[in-house]
Amino acid sequence: MANSLAEVTPKLLAQGLLALRENAVMPLLVNRGYEPMAGPQGSTIDVPIPSAITAQVVSPAATPPSTADIAPTSVSIALDQWYEAPFYMTDKDMMEVMEGTIPMQASEAIKSLANNIDSYILGKYTGVYGYTGTAATTPFGSDTSDATAARRNLNVQLAPLEPRWFVIDPDAEANALNLRAFQDMSFSGSAAGIIDGEINRKLGFGWFMDQLLPSHTAGTASGATTDATGYAVGATTITLAVAGTGTILTGDVFTIAGDTQTYVCVTGDADVSDGGTVTFQPPLKVAIATSATAITLKATHVVNLAFHRDAFAFASRPLENAAPGLGSLTSSAVDPVSGLTLRLEVSREHKRTRFSYDVLYGANLVRAELATRVAG
Repeated sequence: MANSLAEVTPKLLAQGLLALRENAVMPLLVNRGYEPMAGPQGSTIDVPIPSAITAQVVSPAATPPSTADIAPTSVSIALDQWYEAPFYMTDKDMMEVMEGTIPMQASEAIKSLANNIDSYILGKYTGVYGYTGTAATTPFGSDTSDATAARRNLNVQLAPLEPRWFVIDPDAEANALNLRAFQDMSFSGSAAGIIDGEINRKLGFGWFMDQLLPSHTAGTASGATTDATGYAVGATTITLAVAGTGTILTGDVFTIAGDTQTYVCVTGDADVSDGGTVTFQPPLKVAIATSATAITLKATHVVNLAFHRDAFAFASRPLENAAPGLGSLTSSAVDPVSGLTLRLEVSREHKRTRFSYDVLYGANLVRAELATRVAG
């Protein structure tokens, strides 16, 4: 049986890599530059974030001026996501593999891992504070204004122009493909929109459809206001007045009266009426007066995303093959397209064979200013 398993394993592994290439969208689009630093399960990768530096006037003198202090920060990526997708095959199934027939369960196992990775990266949206569009209204219903508004947000947030991606759900893609700006070659410079149903590159973005885009269920806060303390520009925590009802949840986007900036809740309040605190990002852009100031939540919405590659970081670490003589066979390979590392472990059980694909990875939102939500 060992010889048969050794012959079957590479065929199933190749099928798994094909499934990864077809299903994993986000790993293709985010920063993968920290993968060489990846370690074992439970380790972390610290991604450095530079601090701002203010230009200063040069005044020649006998001694140089003191250099302003800098305070770079970092965001950690924990390699704590270790998942497997196991399935069983009978001896008859294995014979079919050797004859060129790949069982559907093999492809489904890899699909589940790929979707899990994709969803995990997308789930980091909760720290994105940039916001445009209308909640519960699918973007691109009549024009491309949702795309230009997203571009405006990224420009204001000083996101680099390249590379930028726009990831939309099937409904938004269907609307976009009905627009002449995405169909007509005289508008788009490409016939792919009308011939292949592919948007490709438009309006400064590379476009991708992803069925796994999440929906954010917003809190229920109504009548929420700040207290009468007053808050200076740069504050990241406010105390609520004992007023209003409902909740403010992590990932909620809100505005504050008198300020056009959209903020995202980092730590929420499970009962607005008790006068709790809310921590948010980015730091306050407009000072809040020493009087009750209204807080308004954005409603529940689909989180379509426009972002620069460096907004998110992802790392996948190759897993070690099992030592010889432990009663199982392992094989691993790196998909040349997505770069995802996949290991297949095969072990013989009672009258059947167990196959398990597994992968170790981690991801995080590194720079929220490089991304914006486009509500749907």
